[in-house]
Amino acid sequence: MTNASPLSQTSGIEASYRAMGIQRIAGVDEAGRGPLAGPVVAAAVIFPADTSIEGVDDSKKLSAARRESLAVLIRRQALAVGVGVVSHEEIDRINILQATNLAMEQAVRALGEEPDLLLVDGNSFRHGSYRFLNIVDGDALCFSIAAASIIAKVERDRMMLEYDRQFPEYGFASHKGYGTEQHRKAIARFGLSPIHRKTFRVQLDLWDIVGRGEHKESIDAER
Repeated sequence: MTNASPLSQTSGIEASYRAMGIQRIAGVDEAGRGPLAGPVVAAAVIFPADTSIEGVDDSKKLSAARRESLAVLIRRQALAVGVGVVSHEEIDRINILQATNLAMEQAVRALGEEPDLLLVDGNSFRHGSYRFLNIVDGDALCFSIAAASIIAKVERDRMMLEYDRQFPEYGFASHKGYGTEQHRKAIARFGLSPIHRKTFRVQLDLWDIVGRGEHKESIDAER
């Protein structure tokens, strides 16, 4: 596409590093760090230096339909796209912070080529081998990270739609596992599903959806 996105490689963060001779720059982001159920998914994307895709932005600002259409364009124009998935079981085993970093590392490995630099959304990514820069709110500031956020969100949403078919009583198709009122009421009524993160603790009695303070089962939500 010829129209430039407000987030641009040619005038943004990527351009400053390419001016220093760093060419293979991967944007990295995750989807699903905060939900009560399902996996955390990360994506990594490397573009040619002159790539411009109109509309690429923080995935949270886009409709589901827009994300889907942009994901097609991103995959078509990227040099490489990698996706990493860490299950709810692994999240419970190693904690969500470590699981998020693991998903990001998997996504970078899945690129199939070694990036010169990772631009990573947030402030918590760590790695001993890759050169990286953490950028708080990077999905709103950096074209490559925004593209990665779209890929990660689209991939995770598709997984949650499949889980909705398996466990329709929880409404995963609408809330994607986040701690909405609908979701909390479903947990109160049906208990935890096989894909809920059992180490997340949400105090259902504090949300006043049980009706009395006797309900001790909980999962703590980080949105």
